[in-house]
Amino acid sequence: MSLDNGQRREDLERIAAALEAAGEILAQYTPGAIAAEKKAGGSPVTEADQRLDEALRTILPRDGEGWLSEETIDEPSRLACSRVWVVDPLDGTIEFVSGIPEWCVSIGLVEHGRAVAGGIFNPSAGERVIGSRETGVTLNGEPARVCEVTSLDRCRVLASRSELKRGEWERFRDAPFEIVPMGSVAYKLSRVAAGLSEATWTLVPKHEWDVAAGTALVIAAGGVVMTLDGGEPRFNREKPKFDGLIAVPPGIVDELTPLLALPERR
Repeated sequence: MSLDNGQRREDLERIAAALEAAGEILAQYTPGAIAAEKKAGGSPVTEADQRLDEALRTILPRDGEGWLSEETIDEPSRLACSRVWVVDPLDGTIEFVSGIPEWCVSIGLVEHGRAVAGGIFNPSAGERVIGSRETGVTLNGEPARVCEVTSLDRCRVLASRSELKRGEWERFRDAPFEIVPMGSVAYKLSRVAAGLSEATWTLVPKHEWDVAAGTALVIAAGGVVMTLDGGEPRFNREKPKFDGLIAVPPGIVDELTPLLALPERR
């Protein structure tokens, strides 16, 4: 590994402190009873999103570290940074506003383009997943790993509610796995990392802030994360967006590759 254990422990302590502060802010709001405005592009934003963004930016980046967040104007200076915090202060704002307990705070740390550490916290579900490639993953303080499965048969695959509504999962109607609708891609990735569900994927574009933390956690928990070209996602790019993302246990990659028409892993 390219850094000492003390550095990574400090990173994880910073992530834990940021999630704790986020929880204190979120405790002041009632999901399902909060006003939302529309951002450019039509997605909702609340006062909680903005307050969380400010708090996380105060706690996380240090001198020389970059910042990429859904709620902050992108600064090209991050591209010159070897360490970048990639954050979605509140992933699943639609669910938060609707009172559906499928939203979370998502904090990812990227080093030289690789997602190496992260923390995802869903206060409504009482689930806090934190970890790194060097230390592994914990769920509410207890060690966790991706599910040990070798077949898609009877797996629970978490699918975007909006993708399901648009009919984008119709191709899997007769597949041998259970499709479970769920909001927030970051939350879905955290559940895969913690072994609470077997797999998730999205075949539509996602921003880096949606998936950086989850990518780090799934890989740290022994899973495989791929973009649609079959490679591991690289972060802190000029255009921070992926065409899609797959997160699964290693035992089902070979079965999944032809089903999703993916190229062989690189």
